Amino acid sequence: MDFSLSEDQRAIAEMAGSVFSDYCTDERMRAFDLESQPFMAELWQTCIETGLHALAIPEALGGSGMGMTDLHCVLRAQGAALGHVPLWQHQLAAACLARFAADSHGDLIASAARGEQLLSLSLNGLSSSHGIGLQLEQHDDYLLLNGSVGAVDLAAQAGAVLVLAQGDDGVHLVLLDPLAEGVELVSATWNHGLGAADVHCHGVCIKADQVLPAQAVGWLEQRAVAAAASLQLGVSEEQLRRTVAYVSERVQFDRPIGSFQAVQMGMADAHIALEALRSALYQLCYRLDSALASEAEALSVRYLSTEAAHLVGHRAQHVHGGIGVDLTYPIHRFLYWSRYLSLVLGGSAATLERLGDWLANNDTLGWKYDLDENQSIC
Repeated sequence: MDFSLSEDQRAIAEMAGSVFSDYCTDERMRAFDLESQPFMAELWQTCIETGLHALAIPEALGGSGMGMTDLHCVLRAQGAALGHVPLWQHQLAAACLARFAADSHGDLIASAARGEQLLSLSLNGLSSSHGIGLQLEQHDDYLLLNGSVGAVDLAAQAGAVLVLAQGDDGVHLVLLDPLAEGVELVSATWNHGLGAADVHCHGVCIKADQVLPAQAVGWLEQRAVAAAASLQLGVSEEQLRRTVAYVSERVQFDRPIGSFQAVQMGMADAHIALEALRSALYQLCYRLDSALASEAEALSVRYLSTEAAHLVGHRAQHVHGGIGVDLTYPIHRFLYWSRYLSLVLGGSAATLERLGDWLANNDTLGWKYDLDENQSIC
């Protein structure tokens, strides 16, 4: 299996790594913690200037027209630096609109590609035990949106958000204007620092072209899994790198604690978890870029990502001892990011249940990759 990147992808990864590492120093991260800003506006402007905000938006609408593997390279660098910018939310929302509603919302997509309009999204209802909180109701020749969706990333700052709503014919993505009449926003902050808002809809009038086809939900969910897992890979890699450096220097009983067998085994377990995630994630990105069916692969990546986040995060905190809970020391931020991303991805138990249901309905999988469930979805 060849995991090597193309020359262009390596260039994108190097540029993204430079952008994020130069900006997201530990000193600047401490300042951001104290500023109570919803995201890093200056870094976001740099992403716009370098085109990192529009990699996955089609060229015809002003983006770069690149795939999930290219976006993965950028998100992994963002995760390693803990950069608070809505890269995946913005461009996956725009890419979804471009695929399923370009005729109706071409101007909005083009504006997003130029960086003039911020887009966001929420798929929280797909993994929430409470289910979908918004209801789409048909009233004669118009639609009404009622209910609530919690913790939508940057809903108060976005010009439009994609949210899930339950209709008579199933679950749909709805393009919602946060400033529309009947929309109430309750602003909050995720524990890792990104701004969010609970969105309450009280009889919001929705046009037919704001409701995307049912197949848009699965299309966006699989790419959101790849994006969040790419961030998690970057977060956990840097968390583990810093932890290995720490245990190599911290001395107890006249020996670096990294020389203790228990610490070595814990770090090895964390490394194995990341390698498993990396392999599954590369396969998912490849299949998405190749327009191959990816439901099972997305569920596998979702599970491996949440498990790696927990394992690496807690092993890192444990070997840091008391210093790991000191908020003036940077390692705690990686655990906060991992918890946020695990919530975005949904719990591992619920993911295993969905994966089990898929396997029960596709029990011929395993012989080779030319079976019906692995063929192109286009």
